[in-house]
Amino acid sequence: MISHPSRHCTVELQALPSRIGQVRRIVSAQLRYWHLDSLIDRAMLGVTELLTNVHLHAAPDKTCTVEIELLLDRLTVSVRDHDPRLPVVDDAEPLATCGRGLAMVAAMSESWGARPDGESGKVVWFTLPTTAPVTPVAARPPRRLVDEVPVGAFAEVEHSVELGRPQPAPARSAVVG
Repeated sequence: MISHPSRHCTVELQALPSRIGQVRRIVSAQLRYWHLDSLIDRAMLGVTELLTNVHLHAAPDKTCTVEIELLLDRLTVSVRDHDPRLPVVDDAEPLATCGRGLAMVAAMSESWGARPDGESGKVVWFTLPTTAPVTPVAARPPRRLVDEVPVGAFAEVEHSVELGRPQPAPARSAVVG
């Protein structure tokens, strides 16, 4: 079942590997529709990790609901399943091949969490800001005055000029060094 109110999208599914790809495409298409293309990669990474956790850990069944909601300046992605056990973030060993999913969700999102949902389930969610953060412009190195540049930095250019015929100007670089 898929519903698409203007700023809300819900998908119910079995968290099986083949269905996770379908949900990724639905999330991607919905974010494009909302003109939030810059959030697609992070939203798909997060929803993939949460659905993979349902697939690997949820019991007794793999039925879950993915919900994406756009409110003001924040996108919330949540996955509701029927397993009441809340996820635990483990410190994965350096060579471990799993156990980093929730740490990745935490690193790429603005916030995330898990809460019980009734007596037989939970909701795991994360948020992404919809407005681009203001990135400070890297400070330029201070400009050097000509008298600060060592004389050896400039190569001597020799050329002959014939008077009476226009000559192209020699190429010179404005970059010091």
